[in-house]
Amino acid sequence: MMCETCGKKMATVHWTEMVNDAVKKMHLCEACASAKGLDVNNPAAFSDVMLGLGAQKEPAAKERDVACALCHMRIADFKKTSRLGCQACYETFADELKPLLEAMHKGNQHVGKVPAHKEAKGAAKAGLLPSLAGLRQKLEAAIAAEQYEEAASLRDQIRQVVEKAPAARPRPAKEKE
Repeated sequence: MMCETCGKKMATVHWTEMVNDAVKKMHLCEACASAKGLDVNNPAAFSDVMLGLGAQKEPAAKERDVACALCHMRIADFKKTSRLGCQACYETFADELKPLLEAMHKGNQHVGKVPAHKEAKGAAKAGLLPSLAGLRQKLEAAIAAEQYEEAASLRDQIRQVVEKAPAARPRPAKEKE
């Protein structure tokens, strides 16, 4: 794709922004992007624009000078690079990250899709899977004792639990070839 401004070089900078509920996209070469004020050589430029993390004109009141116990990264390092050092940084810098993530995502809870294996863990945490196992054992015992009304009631309870946690559904066995 060619640069939309000069039309001579390949576009290597792709900028998308929302203006009055309309998406505005620009595809620029590095020279034209620099001319428009986009710093393509600074990896922190994106976070500066999105999160306001860049070099501040006035020093912050008293910034926590805490280092991650695992990778020893400091919040100042994050502000320079826009990257965390390890998974422990998310907990170490939770106070600093929370307002940034809320501003970027318009909230602090995930509302998207969840992988099936994570969904199963969520169901287990909610106590659905242990109760499902107990219900299935009771169902087998009721059938063995020929208590069919009790078995029908247990079957309905199992269906309700499975509807609450789709990951609790029994998966079909894979056929061996």
